[in-house]
Amino acid sequence: MKKPFSTLRRTLLASALACGCTGAAQAASAAADATPAFLAARDTGSEAIKWQAVGDDVLAHQTGKFANGQMISGFVLNLLSQWSLPNGANALAQGSLAVSQNAANQMSASVNTMARVSDGSGGSMGANPSASVNGGQSISVNGVSQVTQVAGDRNLGMNAAQIDFSNGAPLAGGSNATSASASNLAGNITARISFGNGGVNLALQTPAGLAAQNIAPGGASQAGSIAQLVQIAGNNQQVTNQLQLHLQTAQMSPAMLRQAGVMQALQNAINARR
Repeated sequence: MKKPFSTLRRTLLASALACGCTGAAQAASAAADATPAFLAARDTGSEAIKWQAVGDDVLAHQTGKFANGQMISGFVLNLLSQWSLPNGANALAQGSLAVSQNAANQMSASVNTMARVSDGSGGSMGANPSASVNGGQSISVNGVSQVTQVAGDRNLGMNAAQIDFSNGAPLAGGSNATSASASNLAGNITARISFGNGGVNLALQTPAGLAAQNIAPGGASQAGSIAQLVQIAGNNQQVTNQLQLHLQTAQMSPAMLRQAGVMQALQNAINARR
């Protein structure tokens, strides 16, 4: 299952890095016009400290601590969406994708999915036919987006996304299938999730609205995206979208760390001479 998830892996890494902190050091040009006081106070003989102004074009190539695609050895992606209606009905869909890399740099992937729907006591579902929520599906954002649209009272809607560096575990339960779906007897409450085509699609549909999570791969014209959407048209609804992306980094030996430091120093020296 390596090939179907290669595009998804790039999308997740690009989205995860887009959520992190990146930067380049910048120097103020005004500071280059005057010698610092602590340098001016020293002797001006042959042993005096010498300094040289460094422009932004050089500093822009200096690197600090950051995460790039080569450092990632694997990841665990967990998605879970749940909808609870006031009459006790419930819809749940969840899925996990775990990708790991062995010593030979070979990738392996495992996936599990689960969808479950249960009917309530037969009372009111809290839906409001006169209320409507729309527009959230048409929003397109590169990176991570979270949209919540609510029309009603006493509702709880939450989108939560967590991206970290840890050895998180896949969600328990489910089967080793790339998709799962379920519905109640009336067919008006559905839950589904599917992994495929380099992305993930999850949706809960109820008479009171929609909850969805989508991961779309990047293309030639745009980067990949992770989107969470909650639309509630009713009262007393409880809706949750949760996404966890645990990035795993490869352990580097002291020799590899020294080699990386020497290579970075050489690259910085080359950039400084340009």
